[in-house]
Amino acid sequence: MRTDDFVHALAVDRTPSHASTGRQFAVALAIGFAVSALAFWWTLGPRPDIATAAMTVRFDFKITEALLLAATAIALALRLAQPGAATAAQKWVLCLAPVLLAVAVIAELVVVPASQWPIRLVGSMSVMCLTAIPLLSLPLLAAMLLALRRSAPTRRTAAGAVAGLVAGGLAAALYGTQCIDDSPLFVATWYTLSIGMVAGLGAVLGRRVLYW
Repeated sequence: MRTDDFVHALAVDRTPSHASTGRQFAVALAIGFAVSALAFWWTLGPRPDIATAAMTVRFDFKITEALLLAATAIALALRLAQPGAATAAQKWVLCLAPVLLAVAVIAELVVVPASQWPIRLVGSMSVMCLTAIPLLSLPLLAAMLLALRRSAPTRRTAAGAVAGLVAGGLAAALYGTQCIDDSPLFVATWYTLSIGMVAGLGAVLGRRVLYW
């Protein structure tokens, strides 16, 4: 048997079924999200006017955007957990959240006077955003990496980065219920930077720990 055939046989033998991987991801994310949610509730909690805020388009969009990113990243992570699985379709789907956010930013620039752009972009909670989202994402990232380690990813750096997108997206949705800055300009800047930090950490850790 040639070496390439032997390696492929090992990968196939190690690869869990798609359903099994999905269950592992679901359990890991449920545990990770529970830990992050408890930490969020204990340290920050929802904003006082959340009932009123939830009736506004900007607030709803902010939460939906974060959840959409997490959901599409989960779909890609499931494919990356399978050696040799095609990921082109999932990569295109992952573009939905950034494209939707870009459209929202353009709409904001059209609707809001130019004199208000810097105020909307900087907001009042940028430092908190850069701190809270990465910290809240840590239990989720650990859970995702553990689930991926129990599968058979061959693209370790990419899998780790996508795990970071999942963790960052869900953490952003949690933090978004506390953040009073709802402008798409703010979200596109500070939420993106925060989630990018988590994705970068996931890429580094993924390369180091996703061996099988």
